[in-house]
Order: sequence, then structure tokens, then C-alpha cells
Amino acid sequence: SYNTAGGIRAGTDYGITLKQRVAKKITLEGIIQRGITRNETAVTVLGERHFPVLSRRINFYLGAGVHKGWITDDRILVDNPVGISGIGGLELTIRRLNISFDYKPAYNVSGGLDKLSSQSALSLRYVFVKRKSKAKKFIEDEKWKVWKKDKNKKKKKSPKKKKETDRKPWEIWKRDN
Repeated sequence: SYNTAGGIRAGTDYGITLKQRVAKKITLEGIIQRGITRNETAVTVLGERHFPVLSRRINFYLGAGVHKGWITDDRILVDNPVGISGIGGLELTIRRLNISFDYKPAYNVSGGLDKLSSQSALSLRYVFVKRKSKAKKFIEDEKWKVWKKDKNKKKKKSPKKKKETDRKPWEIWKRDN
């Protein structure tokens, strides 16, 4: 029920999150987060498929994407992590508030302290751009605005009566009687 929503994310890590609808049931989510117990900052980009539960305001979603992290402790001698991430969660949108809880496992293809890590978080987002409801779309649909003239329709013209004249169409200097 939204096109663009962004806010805070808190759980095993904390940070900010931004979701943008790119297709009917597909969103892209960007997350910038910092670990609470780990000395790591990460950026994650995920593509997510939404499945409505009861209504379009309650969704179950699954997705996957990539992440890049930066170790922020100089005492840890490991390469910065790069890998793939998954996500699964449930979200609820009420007016301009979007609340979600998710589980996000991550696999480090290279670098990082662990090959596999998992996170869970509660996200609170403000809906910046709402999606129009089906009822609004129905009402605003051009074909239902009967009071507007259809520009594509041509008016039927009644045949004009010909005037009797002696001149030919190219003889513009002669006057009609």
C-alpha cells in the first residue's frame, strides 16, 4: 500500500532502511546498518517479492540481494566482508506507518569474521509516497468520467447541401450567387 517508505531498523544490528516499489508486488530495499556486537558497518541491497495476507496492507515477503561490509576495529585483521543476503519478513502498513519484522541471513563470499551470520530486526518506516487504492484508481479512471468529452471520438457531421453555382472550385475570383 506504499510506493516509497523509509525509516529506522533495530534488532541484532541497527541502522536505516529505505524501500521503493519497482513493480506491482516487487520492492527494492536498501539498508545501512551497524552491528551492536560486531565491529562492522554494512550496506545491503535486496529485491523482495510481497505476498498479501488478508489484505494488501499486511504482507509476507521474501527476497535476496548483496551486501558489502567494513570492519571498523583496527585490531581485527580480516578482509572486509562481501556476500549475498536473504530476507523474509512480515509487514503491516497503517496510514503512513509501515512496521515490519524480518529475519536476514547473510553469507560472506569473501572476508568477514564468519562465513554465515544472521540478523533479525524490527523496522519502523514512514510512507513518503502512498500507492493509490483500487477504489481511487477506479474513480479516477478516464473511461468513467462521463462528463468529460472524449477527444478521440469524431463528431458526426450532417451532409452539407451543395449550392448551385457556375464556378469551378479553383475559380476563386468568381462570386457565388
